[in-house]
Amino acid sequence: MSEPPHTDTMTHRIQTFNAISPIGLARLPRDFEVGPDVSEPDGIMLRSADLHAEPVAESVLAVARAGAGTNNVPVADLAERGVVVFNTPGANANAVKELVIAGMLMSARNLWPAARFTAELTDDDGDLNPTVEKAKKQFAGFELPGRTLGVVGLGAIGVLVANAAAGLGMKVLGYDPALSVERAWQLSSAVEQATSLEDLFSRSDMVSTHVPLVPATRGLVGAEQIARMRPGATVLNFARGGIVDDDAVVAALDDGRLHAYICDFPSPALVAHPKVVALPHLGASTAEAEENCAVMAADQLRDYLVDGTIRNSVNFPKAALPRTPGATRLAIINANVPNMVGQISAALAEAQLNLADLLNKSSGDYAYTLIDVNGEVPEQVVKEIGAIQGVIRLRVL
Repeated sequence: MSEPPHTDTMTHRIQTFNAISPIGLARLPRDFEVGPDVSEPDGIMLRSADLHAEPVAESVLAVARAGAGTNNVPVADLAERGVVVFNTPGANANAVKELVIAGMLMSARNLWPAARFTAELTDDDGDLNPTVEKAKKQFAGFELPGRTLGVVGLGAIGVLVANAAAGLGMKVLGYDPALSVERAWQLSSAVEQATSLEDLFSRSDMVSTHVPLVPATRGLVGAEQIARMRPGATVLNFARGGIVDDDAVVAALDDGRLHAYICDFPSPALVAHPKVVALPHLGASTAEAEENCAVMAADQLRDYLVDGTIRNSVNFPKAALPRTPGATRLAIINANVPNMVGQISAALAEAQLNLADLLNKSSGDYAYTLIDVNGEVPEQVVKEIGAIQGVIRLRVL
């Protein structure tokens, strides 16, 4: 059952959760009302706030997450309501890439245990050199060139990690059955395609994960995969907690199969282990990454509210149609069923309205249509289209 048609005005209301970079918020038009206490918002901007625990107002048309993951957003439920959910893939990619490289170096050179050792040194005479020289052999490490890194997931971050590792002289294997053409063009020719996850794990000295946490990837790195890795290997996880099986990692560290586990997701099983470096979710914690994510989220939210453009949505297809001068735009979210565009076009034709331009995109259970109509669209026609079976949301822009 379609909601009543929504006719946009020039002013939009944006509710913010968390602190959003002012550089990002400045991308929103001045007549937008923006803040944490905005009532009946048209849009929501957030970072890590958990929307599963918050009532999302019926007025909300879109949610923009300033970050790549959307586990804190009820994506499927919002899709049923015709609420578009955006994320910002690639905006924090460099920040995460740098942290992964730092993790690789920490593992290779045993920097974490070495730093802990020196932090605990005491010497009443003030001369630590004899103690340091005697102990340093236990922290001897290895160099990265010639070692093999397996990268699972070749999205924005995975590609940067793979290219950077290749630049450091490592042999790099990549695996991503859904590799896009865009990312393939960005990938260094030095990166070799692994034929399967089994192939990648069996040939890697280090494995770094860069996939979203979904049912298919939960526990992706478990006891079976770790057993395939070369003795003394390192696992790095800066994607999402849950992708790596903590218990399997601890068991492999204890029996010496794994050299180290470097991650961004502390858990009780990990924090006390001497071979684990568990950071406090620092992946996107740079000023630059926060600004990039906020700018990207604000741009996407603004463009959707003003023009109906969809970019980087996790629950609706990409859709961008240049505005036709003097035309009225209809933005329609509907169930992905046959003859929907035909029914909409027929309603407009019956009212003697001319279509200036049209774009229809579908993805999974849903479809999205942008239609530019010459002149004004009478309210009665808008109501007729909104009443078509399967229309979830209709906006007049």
